[in-house]
Amino acid sequence: MKLKKWLGLGALIAVATLTLVACGSNSKSDAKTLKVGIMTKSETEEARWNKIQELLDKEGIKLEFTEFTDYSQPNKATAEGEVDINAFQHYNFLKNWNKENKEDLTAIADTYLAPIRLYPGQGVKKVEDIKDGAEIAIPNDPTNESRALYLLQAAGLIKLDVSGTELATVANIKENKKNLKITELEASQTARSLESVAAAVINNTFVTEAGIDPETALFIEPKDENSKQWFNIIVAKKDWKKSDKADAIEKLIKAYHTDEVKKVIEKSSKGMDQPVW
Repeated sequence: MKLKKWLGLGALIAVATLTLVACGSNSKSDAKTLKVGIMTKSETEEARWNKIQELLDKEGIKLEFTEFTDYSQPNKATAEGEVDINAFQHYNFLKNWNKENKEDLTAIADTYLAPIRLYPGQGVKKVEDIKDGAEIAIPNDPTNESRALYLLQAAGLIKLDVSGTELATVANIKENKKNLKITELEASQTARSLESVAAAVINNTFVTEAGIDPETALFIEPKDENSKQWFNIIVAKKDWKKSDKADAIEKLIKAYHTDEVKKVIEKSSKGMDQPVW
């Protein structure tokens, strides 16, 4: 009876030991797997993530993607630990989301800027061709209107009385030497306005839809302090460096910030996305 009892106890110890080993093994394996929250992948997103995964294969790191269709969900999933990081938004979006949801998610790496552009209307080939009193169309939603106005300022057409992370409106134009008429339109309509205005600021989505060649742009949104709020970023929890995924996350950032990925971004987006690291 005693022998059977000790054999039974030994079996239990063996099972417990195997269980602990298995748990340890899974934990180590999990530390090499990163769950990434993104919006539905475009062709250019697919291309850059494929290259990043290729580089991370050498480190034994596996990326698992969760694709969302609602912009409010990736941050929520990150805050709740359903994904380790996300990559879909710019600084301005994160700032507003944190404020509205009382969270403290943090940007851990810059990735790229999808700059908006000023496109020429009839008879205009360069910014200097825009005459006094000419009309320029810009998107009328708060975010894109602000970006458009900062773009016009960078192009030397107007001056604003705000800067940095503040959203600008036409009321913030403090200098307009050419007396330009700034017309606010639905973002989807600015491309159509090119037949009747001197120039228009057009969102990249509608540039593609309208079949406009991005290389015809008069001026491109520069990478500076005024546009930094529109830099796309990788986001994680504030204490991400204390997690068992910290090493894998740091290696992902290093892989993202390589010349190989830079070339893929520029080629696959046809120059519409510009790396900013």
